[in-house]
Amino acid sequence: MRGIAWISLLPLIIVTSLIIYDEWVSTPSCKIMPSADPNDYEPGPNSGSGVDLKIMMVANLLLVGSDSGFVDRHFRDYYMAKFFRKSFHTLNPDMLLVLGDVSAKGSELTRSDWLPVLDRFHQMLGPFLGVPFHVLLGDRDVGECSGLDTGSVDWIAGNFHGLDSSGCGAFEISNISFLSLNAVALLCGNNKLRFSVEKVIETESIDLRMEAKGSAAAVHDFGNFAWREKAMSSKSGPVLLLHFPLHRTIESQCGSQISNTRENRRFSEPGPYGLLHAVPLNATEYIFQALKPKIIFSAHAHEFCDYTHSDGTREVTVSAMTWKARDDPGFVIANFHGNGRGVSVSYCSLARESQLLIAYGFVLISLSSIMLVANITQLRRSR
Repeated sequence: MRGIAWISLLPLIIVTSLIIYDEWVSTPSCKIMPSADPNDYEPGPNSGSGVDLKIMMVANLLLVGSDSGFVDRHFRDYYMAKFFRKSFHTLNPDMLLVLGDVSAKGSELTRSDWLPVLDRFHQMLGPFLGVPFHVLLGDRDVGECSGLDTGSVDWIAGNFHGLDSSGCGAFEISNISFLSLNAVALLCGNNKLRFSVEKVIETESIDLRMEAKGSAAAVHDFGNFAWREKAMSSKSGPVLLLHFPLHRTIESQCGSQISNTRENRRFSEPGPYGLLHAVPLNATEYIFQALKPKIIFSAHAHEFCDYTHSDGTREVTVSAMTWKARDDPGFVIANFHGNGRGVSVSYCSLARESQLLIAYGFVLISLSSIMLVANITQLRRSR
């Protein structure tokens, strides 16, 4: 009888263990990434000491909306929402930034088809709806140059607070200036949206130079881009946010890289642009000369990368935060410190999908085995 009693308790023990394990794996594990700039202050990710602003940065959510399958709705999207919730309560960020590709194939969706995607996005944010958040547009959201439509981009941008009709935005929080650009438009040639984005860059640059004090002007020509520049020191501009990276990982190596190979799962349907795609070189040079960004945050590659440009500007590429893109999703916590101590960056990793599948598989096999043993024991006693 004691053996039967223990067997009857095993399912409860296994299920309780699974619940505890589920809570544990849903908590992010964060690691400070060393900076090449000695002026950057590097406390722990949970430290509030000297932090003026803490921002959680995510990318490539790849939500499907009404076309999502059973696994996406009840497993992957469920855990992503849980990751958001646990990250909010564990890290207590002041703001959320989403660096593009909210939708897996938004460029193919009608406006009515976009609505379930937006609903799912807001449901997933959970507690983040109570803090400021800013969303950029990615290539999966608006499509490639050949199909880039100003009316469609305007409508999509209108659903995300803080974006203008071209998909750009500028804001200030805790005395720190941010500028987000529609990087997709910068890939295009003679396109109205590209000209609108150029105008945003030019206006921001003029505002920055109005604050700068005299020096000789110089003309810089970058192909289709040209700018008459007054001297402005490197890294004196805004925090720059883009979906596409400015760095080129084919030609260089990341200073810090969480995954050394791109072996992780890719989304089943390729996006408009390859994962190694970056902003064109002439547009990159124009951005650096016009804006002198303090630090750059980008996405698209599905992989974390911490890169330092030749002028010392740091660019952090944020990993995908979905199992649809990789087995080991993650995000970034950026701590902005006062008194000129710069920005510290932490990479936060989340549970591997394969780990959870193994855990659920183990529980299923264990419960099945227990039921089988209990049935066999009961059958023998009944004889």
